Amino acid sequence: MSRLRPVLAVGLWSLVALGVVVPLVWLINNRDWGIGLMLLVPFVVYGLMRLGRLLEAWANTVPPPSGMSGSDTTPR
Repeated sequence: MSRLRPVLAVGLWSLVALGVVVPLVWLINNRDWGIGLMLLVPFVVYGLMRLGRLLEAWANTVPPPSGMSGSDTTPR
């Protein structure tokens, strides 16, 4: 279970990046007005970086302990 979250995070980010970058590159390359989309590229890259950081934080979260152990078991 601990390896599932990083794999899902990388897979999800890859699908989103592919789904955003490929159409953007195709439009820039094949349309006359596509060169205007070059102004959006820094924002797209920034968004993908933010998404990657969010997914990394989600993948690296430590699940809460399932049982009480250690010094927390003593009543106060």
